[in-house]
Amino acid sequence: MTPEGRRLRSVGDTGVVQPSEEDLLLATARGDQQAFAALYERLAPMIHGVVRRVVRDPAQSEEVSQEVLVEIWRTAVRFDPDRGTARTWALTMAHRRAIDRVRSEQASRDRTQRVADGQHTRPYDEVSEHVEVGIEHEQVRTALGTLTDLQRQAVELAYFKGYTYREVAELLETPLGTIKTRMRDGLIRLRDALGVAT
Repeated sequence: MTPEGRRLRSVGDTGVVQPSEEDLLLATARGDQQAFAALYERLAPMIHGVVRRVVRDPAQSEEVSQEVLVEIWRTAVRFDPDRGTARTWALTMAHRRAIDRVRSEQASRDRTQRVADGQHTRPYDEVSEHVEVGIEHEQVRTALGTLTDLQRQAVELAYFKGYTYREVAELLETPLGTIKTRMRDGLIRLRDALGVAT
């Protein structure tokens, strides 16, 4: 594909020209929130699909997908268009993050099994882990409280209950485009509330 072909892509018969995913990702790297919103709409369903195939669990898949989208926003400056497409870069990140989650879950199950088998573990390690998880859950609950009602409802339905964007739109009786916008804005707001560095 020529550089011009990669930068611009014609959409349908309308003659409307849209920026490529590569251009959107490069603009995101410069802090352009509108570019991130457009990139989010294009990539979020594919990212969730990749993660869901690896992680399987719906709730964890949504959580990992959200982490990947925040990571794309945070690390967009690392994208090099000469080394591949924006889609490949994002989906590779999603796949790696999903595998990390599966390995982490397996390690957690192994630790639990060792405890059940009577192997010695220091009790304060388990306590500190529970405290850390509790703090993280409280931070997420507090961050969700900063969202508007529609943002919070959309994010909770999609990311914690496993509904698709279209199903969320139907459940909330709200146009699909509005749901996508509210979810994108909600994720950006959550990122800021959780103090994720950009």
